[in-house]
Amino acid sequence: MRIRFACLTALLLSGIALPAGAEKVPGALPPDAAPPATPPPPAAPTRQGRLDQLFTELKRERNEKAAERIAGRIWNEWNQSGSASIDLMMQWAQKATENQKFDVALDFLDQVVTLQPDYAEGWNRRATVHFMMKNYGKSMADIDRTLQLEPRHFGALSGLAQIMTETGHKQSALEAWQKVLAIYPMMRSAQNQVSTLSEELAGEGI
Repeated sequence: MRIRFACLTALLLSGIALPAGAEKVPGALPPDAAPPATPPPPAAPTRQGRLDQLFTELKRERNEKAAERIAGRIWNEWNQSGSASIDLMMQWAQKATENQKFDVALDFLDQVVTLQPDYAEGWNRRATVHFMMKNYGKSMADIDRTLQLEPRHFGALSGLAQIMTETGHKQSALEAWQKVLAIYPMMRSAQNQVSTLSEELAGEGI
């Protein structure tokens, strides 16, 4: 009897003879409990989210070269239409513009803005071609559409400032360049233009 009692005591102490669930291990899950759900990975930032972050960095940056790199990344985002056919037409338009075949470039860009009217860079590129052809009214109309789609488009604002200068509207040109600097403080050309126009307007008694 003593031997049997000793064996039973040893089994109880070791846990081997205990029925399932009779003894709980600290931190252990019940047999029927599901493991905790793994949190999903964070979502990749959207294009708009990336642009918002880049514009924040651009406004904060005080090193000219670093700001230029940020601006380049913004241009890369702007250039992405999300459509292979639109991208191809943009490339053809760019090549035609470089070869001063402006009518050909406009044909491609007309198709771009028709097929994808919410693509701001298509309107901006067509505004640039109209500007090079000195079609200032048409260029301004396309700039206006660009800025409706992307109010922070410092390229379009720069184009507007140049048209105002070309047409003798110095005050409007100054205001456009100031808007550029509010978005991209380290743009050297905008800084120079603000300085020059401010001096000229002061000299004219304005």
